[in-house]
Amino acid sequence: MASFVLERIITAPPEEVFDASLDVGLHVTSQSSHGERTVAGVTTGMMGEGDEVTWSARHFGIRFRMSSVVFDVDRPRRFRDRQTRGPFAQFRHTHEFLPAEGGTLMRDTLEFRSPFGPLGRLVDALVMRRHLIAVITERNDAITAHFG
Repeated sequence: MASFVLERIITAPPEEVFDASLDVGLHVTSQSSHGERTVAGVTTGMMGEGDEVTWSARHFGIRFRMSSVVFDVDRPRRFRDRQTRGPFAQFRHTHEFLPAEGGTLMRDTLEFRSPFGPLGRLVDALVMRRHLIAVITERNDAITAHFG
C-alpha cells in the first residue's frame, strides 16, 4: 500500500486545530478548486465518532464520489477516517495533533491503494501519491489560513 506523511505547525492550540479538521464546511472550502461538495451523511458542522459523509469532487477532469467514516476519535490528539465506498481499493487517513512550540504540530498520514492490482500500484507510484499530497496540502493550507 502506498503512503505518505505531511507535517506542519499551526499557530493555534491542539483542541482548536482538531475541531477545525473535523469541520465539514472548512473541508469543502479547502477543496473548492476541485468543486468538492457533500452529497450525503453529515453535510454541515463538525463530524464525530462514527459519522459518515459522502463527498463529490472533480479530479483529473472526472467527478468522483467517496464515502468515508470517522473513527478512533481521541480529542484533541487524533482521529482517523477511511473510505467505505469510492474510487480506492483502500484509503485510510490518520490525523494527529501534537502540542508544539508556537501551537500545534498537525500530522497527516495517508495510506491508499488504487484498484486493479499491479496497474493500480503503478498509478499510485507515478500519479496518485503526488496528486494526494497536493490535495492534502491544499486542505492544510486552508486550515492554517483559518487561524491566520
